[in-house]
Amino acid sequence: MKLNKLFFSVLFIALCANGFAQTTKELTRKKEALQREIELAERNLKKAASGKKLTLGQINTIKAQVRLMQEKISTINSEMKNLDNQITENTGKVHNLQNRLADLKKEYAGMIRFAQRNKNSYDKMMFIFASNDFNQAYKRIKYLQQFGQYRKKQAAYIQGTEKDLNDKISVLDRDLKNKSNLLREQEGEKTKLDKKKNEQTAVLGQLTKQERQFSQDIQRKRQQQNAIDRQIKAEIARQIKIAKEKAEAEERERARVAAAKAKAEGKAAPVAEAPKPKTNSQALRNSPEDAKLSDAFEGNKGSLPWPVATGTITSRFGTYRVGTAIDNHEGVIYQTSENASVRAIFGGKVSAVFEKFGKWYVMIKHGEYFTIYQNLKNVSVSSGQTVTTKQAIGTAGLTDGIPEVGLQINRGATPLNPESWVAR
Repeated sequence: MKLNKLFFSVLFIALCANGFAQTTKELTRKKEALQREIELAERNLKKAASGKKLTLGQINTIKAQVRLMQEKISTINSEMKNLDNQITENTGKVHNLQNRLADLKKEYAGMIRFAQRNKNSYDKMMFIFASNDFNQAYKRIKYLQQFGQYRKKQAAYIQGTEKDLNDKISVLDRDLKNKSNLLREQEGEKTKLDKKKNEQTAVLGQLTKQERQFSQDIQRKRQQQNAIDRQIKAEIARQIKIAKEKAEAEERERARVAAAKAKAEGKAAPVAEAPKPKTNSQALRNSPEDAKLSDAFEGNKGSLPWPVATGTITSRFGTYRVGTAIDNHEGVIYQTSENASVRAIFGGKVSAVFEKFGKWYVMIKHGEYFTIYQNLKNVSVSSGQTVTTKQAIGTAGLTDGIPEVGLQINRGATPLNPESWVAR
């Protein structure tokens, strides 16, 4: 029974240690990814800050850096909480192993004392010959044999427990050292965050001085974006119209075939009914291929890849305010590295490629869904071309010296928040 308890204790320790290690590994990966995003934003900010004029890109970059730094500190806090739990768990396991080792040694000492009292062959023979009958003698022989084997096993268990105890103490020492390192890292990140917040305050102060010019710039960009959005909406409306006309034509063709078949069989022709108007969703999902593609796109919600391999989101979906200026986004903006490759987030067919205000725009149809990629310096696909997930479609362009890519996701004519669809 004691051996079984020892076995399950060791197994439980191993499983718990593996679980902690996995969680710590995930947190470390997340922290490293956040640091890469912070460094990328800092490099882009330094390039863009060479001019005296404040830009929306600079403000959004600093804002994103503050958010990323706060998230990194939160991740460090989670790491420390995880370590605290692990230290508490391992401390308890060390105490249990120490108690178990003491019990094993005490039990083994008793076995040694018994063996010393019966160490010569004469005592063993007397123990056997003192049996009442043959069966008892046989059992005593087996007992002596098993006692010797069990003593050897106990010695091995003691050695194994001592090794487990030493290993667990080493892990505990390592965890304590890691926690000390994390505390120092946390303090360093808080200092950086305070510095970045001061920088943000200074930039917002500069924004107040340049409010009029800044508002004019935002208004100009808003007008340009409105023109781009109108062209995107017109293209989506055109695709919906084509899909509806195709669906109605197919319905008329089915009615014609049915009438011709009835006439050939000498039956009364079925009453022709006007094609039922289809919703945008029904029209865009009319063919089995489009329905399958739509379902596949929906099935990957939350796990679609980013349109760039590395980067950070600097402008989110919906309404936002910068100073007194208010703007609205029907997508998100990813800040990335210069000349970064832009890729399709899902397979589909390119429905439009157009150039406006010196930048390129690509629209890809995925059944009833559309993804729109904005602010490309150049493109490598053409309208009507079939693309696959993560296939390169162009190169990121610059906005006020900062490499940026816009992503919109629409279900028919309705804009959706891309952050709900792409992987976090």
